[in-house]
Amino acid sequence: MNKIYRLSVLLVLLAMAWSPVKAYKDSTDVAPIGPVDHSYKPLVLRLNEEGSKYLRLIMWHQFWVRSSENNPGTVNVAGEPVTNSFDIGLRRSRMLAMAQISPRFLILTHFGINNHSFVNGGANGTGNKKPGLFIHDAWTEYAVINEKLYVGAGLHYWNGISRLTNSSTLNMLTLDAPIFNWPNIELTDQFARQYGIYAKGKLGKLDYRLALNKPFTTGGAPVEGRATNRLNDELALQGYLNYQFLEQESNQLPYMVGTYLGTKEIFNIGLGFHHHPKSTALMQDGEVQIHDMLLLGADVFYERPVGRYALSAYSSLYSYDFGPNYIRNIGIMNVGQTPEEGSATWEELGFNGAGTAQPTVGTGTISYTQLGVLLPKLKNQAQLMPYVTYTRKNFEFFQKGSSQYDLGLNYFINGHNAKITAQYSTRPLYSKSLQHLGNAGELTIQTHIFL
Repeated sequence: MNKIYRLSVLLVLLAMAWSPVKAYKDSTDVAPIGPVDHSYKPLVLRLNEEGSKYLRLIMWHQFWVRSSENNPGTVNVAGEPVTNSFDIGLRRSRMLAMAQISPRFLILTHFGINNHSFVNGGANGTGNKKPGLFIHDAWTEYAVINEKLYVGAGLHYWNGISRLTNSSTLNMLTLDAPIFNWPNIELTDQFARQYGIYAKGKLGKLDYRLALNKPFTTGGAPVEGRATNRLNDELALQGYLNYQFLEQESNQLPYMVGTYLGTKEIFNIGLGFHHHPKSTALMQDGEVQIHDMLLLGADVFYERPVGRYALSAYSSLYSYDFGPNYIRNIGIMNVGQTPEEGSATWEELGFNGAGTAQPTVGTGTISYTQLGVLLPKLKNQAQLMPYVTYTRKNFEFFQKGSSQYDLGLNYFINGHNAKITAQYSTRPLYSKSLQHLGNAGELTIQTHIFL
């Protein structure tokens, strides 16, 4: 079954790469003469005659169609054992409004929904429908010294640790972020955001961002031998320094670009951190031990045009310390269900849990590398960009490390504004006794449009 599954994945990827070209060549009776004009004016409302004061609106949708090999012991919504699942869902639906109301002041509001499928994401009392709309970002900013120092406050995304921790979701090289780049996702943050005060700016070629935050409270009673989040009232300090050797990147907004599609020549090296004192705890020999959270990151980003092609590469190393043996499983838009306790299927359930969950964040190290090559434009001015990623996780909780990869293909109809992405991903499987059982796979196709 695994061989058949992997073969079908490769066939879909090949078909996706070939079909746009073939359709254009074969459909001369339908296709327009020459390239289609996809250009448009951004949604901008001018607040003065010169346009220096403005309101900018951005909206986007990302839909997923996915076929997944489930973790052992998974059941469907009817309680029946299932080895594979097929689902369709809304990964992100967002709107962002930004207003530069004077040369000194900026206000930003960002709201939307995430991870809504046929089995999850529903608001209280509504079942699986009508997911709760919530604020992602809400901050105001004041320019103290132009370019060098800006200070802001609110629910913000000026994160530490790494470039990927500050990643935009509009222009990723890959289908999605690997998630461990947001190590506190939906625990002490609200979808990678915390309340705080931040400072950012550029000192020559050094781009910096620093923030003092009040993390959201989360946690429970400590468990034996393994650190977990604890309720606390401590502030967190975070920052990211990014030295930009070649072309300079804008830092008006915190969202860092995944790939410029060969329009810039970039070489950056970054260092970052997140420190939250007394934020985790565990029981050890009947006594409670309290630990700090110290999360460190280092990365390098390189991109340049090479003739009619473009090369994009990014590599990062994370050193995470949440306390002894901290581990957390995450499954993005997971539709697999947990079987009834004590049933035969329950006995098959491993450490991963049901569906597509996997050990994602923990005390230890994670190395991550992604590489993509943008191919020359097709006759219809669209472009293809195959890419590959490799992840190595060495968590303290397990005796051995694990490796996984993604293999994907972007079809850029109009750059990042309109694209289709297909990606095959693997994830490690663990038994209840923490033995590595191999990897499972999933194929995801995403449609992505933003204006």
